[in-house]
Amino acid sequence: MARVGLSAERLTLAGAELADEVGFEQVTLSALARRFDVKVASLYSHLKSSHELKTRIALLALEELADRVADAVAGRAGRDALAAFADAYRAYAHEHPGRYDAARFRLDRETAAASAGVRHAQMTRALLRAYDLDEPDQTHAVRMLGSVFHGFVSLEAAGGFSHTLVAADASWAWTVDALDAMLRARRDDPH
Repeated sequence: MARVGLSAERLTLAGAELADEVGFEQVTLSALARRFDVKVASLYSHLKSSHELKTRIALLALEELADRVADAVAGRAGRDALAAFADAYRAYAHEHPGRYDAARFRLDRETAAASAGVRHAQMTRALLRAYDLDEPDQTHAVRMLGSVFHGFVSLEAAGGFSHTLVAADASWAWTVDALDAMLRARRDDPH
């Protein structure tokens, strides 16, 4: 019988909180059971495995991040949209480091296709409309933006920028400006 008060949704939220506290890789059904002071077996009526728990946390993180980015870029275009997108992405990574890592969890093709990950790609393509890029440049730009944003926030989270007098915020603004300039230049001279 399911323990009163536990549900897959509640366990997913608790798992996401745990990921932010101890790291996504440390989230297991055993760790979650300890959090609720229950036996692991009592969680199996809600979740099949730690993999399912991690998948659910990844889906939650993708949805939260997509909602945050959508709110940030609404009504903006060009560099303003690019900066809002980037800042929302970075802020989420700072506020929810475990969930941010969860958003990178490898999902099977069907689950990924039904996830908010699709919204991320759509929003990135929407913000790129101001740069008037044709294919394959648009796909290259989507991949580049994701790579740059992820690389920066991952290095920052690992302390990679803490050994210099130049503030990470200054480098972030410089990076966004450089991306905007590169995208505008590519639009103006696609060859």
